[in-house]
Amino acid sequence: MAIRVTVWNEFVHEKTEDRVKEVYPDGIHMALKRMLECDEVTVRTATLEEEECGLTQEVLDETDVLIWWGHMRHGLVPDEVVDRVYWRVMNGMGLICLHSAHNSKIFKRLMGTTCSLRWHEIGEHERIAVIDPAHPICQGLPLHFTIDHEEMYGERFDIPTPDELIMLGWFPTGEVFRSGCVWRRGHGKVFYFQPGHETYPNYVDNENIATVIRNAVRYVMPAQHMQIRTDCIKADPLEPYQA
Repeated sequence: MAIRVTVWNEFVHEKTEDRVKEVYPDGIHMALKRMLECDEVTVRTATLEEEECGLTQEVLDETDVLIWWGHMRHGLVPDEVVDRVYWRVMNGMGLICLHSAHNSKIFKRLMGTTCSLRWHEIGEHERIAVIDPAHPICQGLPLHFTIDHEEMYGERFDIPTPDELIMLGWFPTGEVFRSGCVWRRGHGKVFYFQPGHETYPNYVDNENIATVIRNAVRYVMPAQHMQIRTDCIKADPLEPYQA
């Protein structure tokens, strides 16, 4: 059975900024869709302007992995949509948050921290070091690779200690960043991957970035569908006991 991916994108920058439209004329979500679609993966897209942000309960129930890219309009995502996504992750749906999705409502709720960081955007290159080459997300990658131009994200990144830290980013201005991190939340996995500034074509022409995202889809997909209970259960003894 094919992995069912939904790519969510604000789709605001591409309409309001010519620099971004030149790079992603039909939206970042469509670039990611083209990157991922194959016989083993089906991809649908959803954007902020759609009813319920395109993330109805029916759509989420039919999603194995949700990819999230947002930047300008985090606050316009309704809390009820965030709740819906949160519980799907808790019940096993994989979530991949890209670049400025670190500041999205859903990522901050799942992390329980501010998810703040240091940043500047001057067009410098970034070197990604693969620090866990045996990890499934890192398969097919060199031990380090370079991104020609990227927005700098730097520490301190206010996140919980990752369950799996698999990549580190370094910038010529001296900054470093935990650029590839995995957490487990409930029955679901969350992967954060830092590259993906909207004015650079890194979702179009960087095969190493594509490899990371393709591998991540397979890694965070649910192993099985389970139901998280929100109440505390009074449990009968499993075996007879006499004090």
